[in-house]
Amino acid sequence: MSTTPPEQPGGGTTRPGMTGMMPGQWAGARMPIPGNAEFALWFAVEIIFVLIWIIADSVTTRDWVMVTTVLTAFYLLSRGIAKASRVLEQ
Repeated sequence: MSTTPPEQPGGGTTRPGMTGMMPGQWAGARMPIPGNAEFALWFAVEIIFVLIWIIADSVTTRDWVMVTTVLTAFYLLSRGIAKASRVLEQ
């Protein structure tokens, strides 16, 4: 008995390859969709900060930069914690 799969008329085999399992689609790893809800929220808050900075006379550029820096640092920290929580121990 042969261990190789039988030949098909077109020269292929009956064993599906990567493209045979997903006809009409590119086979391989899918890239993540850029952006997420956390980024959208960060961006919306940043737009609000810009509007406050433009409209309010009491908010200086230094205040706006400080608040933006702190917000961005906490956003990046939260993303790092979220990714670290998905790491499986081996």
